[in-house]
Amino acid sequence: MPVIRDWNDAYANRAHIPDGDAYPARWTGLARAFRAQCPNLKTDLAYGEAEREKLDLFRPATTPKGLLVFIHGGYWMLFDKSGWSHLARGALERGWAVAIPSYTLAPALRIPAMTHQISAAISHAAGLVDGPVCLSGHSAGAQLAARMVCTDSSLPPQLQARIRTVIAISGVHDLRPLLRTDMNQALQLDLATARAESPALLEPLPGTRLTCWVGTNERPEFVRQNALLANVWAGLGAETRVVEETGKHHFSVIEGLSEADSPLLQALD
Repeated sequence: MPVIRDWNDAYANRAHIPDGDAYPARWTGLARAFRAQCPNLKTDLAYGEAEREKLDLFRPATTPKGLLVFIHGGYWMLFDKSGWSHLARGALERGWAVAIPSYTLAPALRIPAMTHQISAAISHAAGLVDGPVCLSGHSAGAQLAARMVCTDSSLPPQLQARIRTVIAISGVHDLRPLLRTDMNQALQLDLATARAESPALLEPLPGTRLTCWVGTNERPEFVRQNALLANVWAGLGAETRVVEETGKHHFSVIEGLSEADSPLLQALD
């Protein structure tokens, strides 16, 4: 692989995606329209006391097969749950309940605190829905999802036992390169914290099933990070799979979550 000399560019997505700046507004519109057609939706369920410690819970018309928790990305600095509701469609049509939490962003919180917030969100949602639990996240959310099944997970043991699989989409799983980026002014990572919060530097819980999913048109650093976690965890006893979806970039790669029959959602089974 070529030597990376511009770390900001290595992790830049919008600048390398045609019409990249238009995607957030597009997602917000799709999410708002989808919420309006969901009769079994509970919004702003508090899982903690902080302003952003809330989640939306989508339920199918029948008894859920289980729970999918989707954790949004945004480099731990952007977005909230309201922009991603439409991604619940596919799992709902497959009979799953879907929880989408918000969490406090940098620089107000550092990543270790976000990890604990997501753990609390999953615990709360899992208390509302019986059955297996699947975790998914995109970009920064993929890192947070993978952290839930590391051996230092703060999820209670009985909930750890319910986790069927993790679908990490375009994740950043070794945080050390971020120390070389301008965004670290907000993230406030130091080397010790980067190591402690990097799933690729930690061990998975016994029995972990992990799918690492990325688009072939993504920045090379995301393709590398995607394969890295699966490679490392396969050597530590996890059942892992790497998928590089042809033609998808960092923003389009999540679209399969809205399609019940997509190969991405087949990873729930």
